[in-house]
Parts: sequence; C-alpha cells; structure tokens
Amino acid sequence: MPVTRRPSLRNARRPVVRPMRERAVQLTLLGWLLANVVVLAVGGGTLPFDWPGTAVAGQLVEFAARALEALLIIALAYALTRRRAIPDLAERAPADRARATRETLLLLAYGAAGLLGGHLLARTFGWHPFGFHLAGSVVGTHEHVTPAEAVTWACYNLLVYATVPLVYFRRRYSATALNLTSTDRRADAKLIGVVLLVESAVQFTALRPAIVDMTGSQLLFGAPLTFVLFLAGAVLPAMVFIYCILVPRYLRLTGSVATTTVLGGLTYAAMHFWDAWMVFSSPRDTLLSLIFLLLLYVPPGMVKTNLTLRTGNAWVHVWAYHALVPHTLIDTPHITHVFGIK
Repeated sequence: MPVTRRPSLRNARRPVVRPMRERAVQLTLLGWLLANVVVLAVGGGTLPFDWPGTAVAGQLVEFAARALEALLIIALAYALTRRRAIPDLAERAPADRARATRETLLLLAYGAAGLLGGHLLARTFGWHPFGFHLAGSVVGTHEHVTPAEAVTWACYNLLVYATVPLVYFRRRYSATALNLTSTDRRADAKLIGVVLLVESAVQFTALRPAIVDMTGSQLLFGAPLTFVLFLAGAVLPAMVFIYCILVPRYLRLTGSVATTTVLGGLTYAAMHFWDAWMVFSSPRDTLLSLIFLLLLYVPPGMVKTNLTLRTGNAWVHVWAYHALVPHTLIDTPHITHVFGIK
C-alpha cells in the first residue's frame, strides 16, 4: 500500500517562511528601513509636502501602520483563498521568455511615455501633470482643480493606459490570459466582500473621511460622479496596465510570487510620479518626495497585485480595494468641491 505522508511542520510554515527567504522581500524590508533612516536624517522635523500634519515622526508611524495593514490584508486574502485552486498566471504570459521580456520592457517604456505625455498635455493648459491620481486625491495639494482638468485627466488616462493597451493585447490574448474573467465567481465575491468590509472599517475608524459630513445632495450627485471619474482615470488604467498585462509577465520572468508582488507595488508607485504634492525644488525635497512616493503607494500596490495573483481575476482588486474604497469614500468631497456641487 502507498504510504501517505503527513505534511511536515516545515511545509506547514512555508507560506510564512518561504517569502521571507526571497531576495526581493529582504531588499524591500531593508529599503523600507533605510528610507525611514534617511527621512529622519534629512527631514529636519517637517516635510515639504502640502499635507495636513507634516511632522516627520508622525508621518513615518502612520505609513508603518498602513504597511502593516496592507500585510494583514494580504494574509487575509491568503486565508480566504487557501482552499481554492490558484490559477498560474505565469501560464497566461508568453511561454517564450524573450517575447515576455520584450513585451514587459516595451509596456514599461510605453507607460513612461504616457507619463511624459500627461505632463506635457497638462502643462499646456496650466494644469497639474497627469498621473494615476488627480491633483488633490487622497493626500496632496489644496490648489484649485477645474472641472475641465478633472475630465481631461480621466479621459487621457483611460485612453492611454487602459483602452490602447487593452485593444492591442486583446487581439493577441484571450480574456482569461488578461485576467479579465473569474475561475470561481462565488469565491471572488466572498473575497471582495470581506476585504471591502475590512478596508472600509479601517478608513472610517482611522481617518474619519469627510464624506460623513456631506449633505444629501452632495452625496447623491458627488459620489456617483467621483466613482465614474476615478474608475476612468485611476482604477481601470491601473487594472489594465499593471494587473491585466504586466503582472503575468512579471511572474513568468521571475518565477516568484513574492517578487512579482513587490514589482507590482513598485510599478503602481511609479505611475503616481506626478502626484501634485511632490516637491522637486531642491535635492532634499526631491529625495523626500521619492521616498514618500514609495512609502505611500508600494503597500497598496502590493495588495492589488496579491489579490490578482490569488484569484487570477483583476476585477477583484477593483471592487475590493480601489474603486469604492479608497477613491469614492475619500475623494467625493474633493470632487464636489471641483464641480461646485452644493
């Protein structure tokens, strides 16, 4: 009779221990520690950003808490999906490594060109440069944003980062290969519901978003408008560009879920390079801006990547961790101000 082996303690701990042994994870942790050291060394007690409450120590503690929350959500996603069949996203990328590398590099170059084009277009009209966030979103500048700027930002990002890449790759790859379909709708719905509930609770408890103080008419008109604008300008561009196309290729090239998760977070951060709060007036301000760009966006980018890797469905992160929370929840007051909704 065949002998059935009981899983060893080493194998049982593998989901926790194995990622910590990977170079990308170790470098990420080291980079995070070094970033904190540099900020404390050159911050000078305050930061140059147009944020409420810019004391250095307080900001670092807040970002550490955000990073911890992101790791807890990743752990929660693992717990909720541990019994389901996890799709192999590497199989959805080109089997030819040279082709996968070429597509990855060309897409990254295209993304950089899109950021440059967004800068030139916006500056032509005297607006803030276009990245994955509208000026004033989540954190940042209190400068005025016009309705024309908001609409143009959304249309530009939707066209450049979502429509054009999707049309190009959809002619060559199936919807499944682009992470656009679900292999287990019930499990995906459960994961979306739990993560959305947890993240909403965190946002309400920790931040007390200004949406709770809005009038009924502002909620009635402002919330749907915010949802549509940010779905077009931030959510769908990130979904298609990073989580539909790049993530499977990262996994094919690295062969590592942990490394792919880190790369997804770094890419997500890079696409916010033109956030309006960033300051480039001096080497110190530039360094602090780049560090806080990573501290702010790498953790949520990793969560989005991990949700996609665990489900093979890029829509999961859209509804669980992006379109509704944080954007509609946090940015509705900003959009009602932009469009003058009373």
